Amino acid sequence: MTHISPVLDPIDAALQAPEPRGNYLPYPVSRLAAKIIPQDLTSFKSRGVSRVERELQQEMVEIQERYMEVIDAFNWNKLIYESHFGFEPVCGEVYHLYEVEGKRQLSMIAPEEWHQRWVGSFRLNADGRWQIEKAAPSFSIRDWVQTYVAS
Repeated sequence: MTHISPVLDPIDAALQAPEPRGNYLPYPVSRLAAKIIPQDLTSFKSRGVSRVERELQQEMVEIQERYMEVIDAFNWNKLIYESHFGFEPVCGEVYHLYEVEGKRQLSMIAPEEWHQRWVGSFRLNADGRWQIEKAAPSFSIRDWVQTYVAS
């Protein structure tokens, strides 16, 4: 078994050193090196924080608006499915919700043809969800939820 010794560089002995040379280190190793002055990063940080904060605030507002839309859709569907109707609605057709003698009634009769308190007009989607087409200006789903939950 032969042992191979490392080849030594006869010209530059510093190349043979196992530690890195001073000019390749990320920090100065002598007093003659350029002085490292830490940068003031407060303006960079404050700009970054305010920009990120503004973007995240906008995202939160959008999420909150979307959340309220989903809650409103849920409550409209609950209101319609809990109302009285004596027929099976067909997908894609528009139906009208009324308040008759204190109870809610889903009907095929248009608001111009039936003079009851009209709540809104809705279309039944293929997934079974009711999509609001038009709501009466005097009816607020959020007010209805507050009175419905309170009672």
